[in-house]
Amino acid sequence: MSDQALPAAAAQKVFGRRWPGQDMPLLVKIALLWLVAMIVIAIVAPLISPFVYTAPNLRNRLVPPGTLPHILGTDELGRDVLSRLLISIRISLLIAFGASIISAVLGTTLGFLAAYFRGLVEQIVLMLADFQASMPFLILALSVLAFFGNSLGLLIGLMGLFGWERYARISRGLAISASAQGYASACRQLGASPMRVYLRHILPNIASTLIVSMTLVFPEVILLESGLSFLGLGVQPPMTSLGNMVGYGREYITRAPWIMLSPALTIVCTTLAVSVLGDWLRDKLDPTLR
Repeated sequence: MSDQALPAAAAQKVFGRRWPGQDMPLLVKIALLWLVAMIVIAIVAPLISPFVYTAPNLRNRLVPPGTLPHILGTDELGRDVLSRLLISIRISLLIAFGASIISAVLGTTLGFLAAYFRGLVEQIVLMLADFQASMPFLILALSVLAFFGNSLGLLIGLMGLFGWERYARISRGLAISASAQGYASACRQLGASPMRVYLRHILPNIASTLIVSMTLVFPEVILLESGLSFLGLGVQPPMTSLGNMVGYGREYITRAPWIMLSPALTIVCTTLAVSVLGDWLRDKLDPTLR
């Protein structure tokens, strides 16, 4: 053994384990750092925003990037693009996280109900899942928002209906498989209630698969919200989001492309980072790939 390998081997022998991110690829580390940065920005956005994101200044219309004090320039109303970008990240991530959690909870609950009751309940859940998968969700979202109006709560709830059928199918199949195993039967024989069996024993064993599914649905929710806001049926002024900024900046793409470039690049990098992290988690947590 070489002299350089001795300290590493000794350290591994002393501590008995590897560091959590020691075998993480560089691309995954970059993606994780980007997501952490986005979450931190979303939390502290009002504190670090250099200007009020709704304050217009017609004297500074369409100022190019790099001009102090507007680092990323200004838009058609003289509003600071950086300030609007920070608040847009906050709103877009709030919608994406809220919708992803609602979708995961709804789909997992329906999947567990289908696995427990079987029969008619299972057929109804699978029929609803097939109906959801066969209908273009964008058309459904446009119809609901056009009929009921726009609000942040309604938008998050509507986005929460996206992708629930994936969780339902996965949780149903895994719950049926787990129920046939010995530990679930032993818990029932010891007198555990069905809710306790599913929440305390079955759910932790299938949580890794559901987490990977959430990382795959999350970027789709961001893109869907961006598309709705781009079409004018998502986040409404004075509130702003990444898709909202891209929608307003498309009219100035030839004269002031920086208005839509910064939110568009943020959308691309965030969705790419979540996808890369999700693929890595799938490879790490799937025992069949080891």
